[in-house]
Amino acid sequence: MKKINIRKLYYHVRHDYFTLNSVVVVVALLIAASWAWGSVEVMQRNYDLQKEVDGKGREQKLLELEAATLTFEQRYYKSDEYKELAVRERLGLAKPGEKVLVLPPNSAAAQQADDQVLQRQPTQTVQPSNFQQWMNFIFGGNSRSLQ
Repeated sequence: MKKINIRKLYYHVRHDYFTLNSVVVVVALLIAASWAWGSVEVMQRNYDLQKEVDGKGREQKLLELEAATLTFEQRYYKSDEYKELAVRERLGLAKPGEKVLVLPPNSAAAQQADDQVLQRQPTQTVQPSNFQQWMNFIFGGNSRSLQ
């Protein structure tokens, strides 16, 4: 009796599901799935490469800024203004009519008092209201502080 049921089931599956139309649909689905998977892989690779390009661009801008800063420093060190200030600082010289005031270094007690004053002053930050926090979140108000 089980043989008969298996034969019926086999016949039913073979004639209802293994038709030319169903095989074509399965092949088409496999092709579509492989195309979609390949597209996702390519998009992920492009995203990673774009992140790398953006990072290199930021690094290039930073190096350009550092080079410009070094150029400005070099020009400043060659200027007469810097030379005059360096000589005045190192040798304690003054221009005619100026008076130089030389103070002794702070004592340990004075430095300790300064440290205590700085520790007593708490940094107070104003906490925005809940509504303002939501508005900043929705409309990007906090993004300005990150730039």
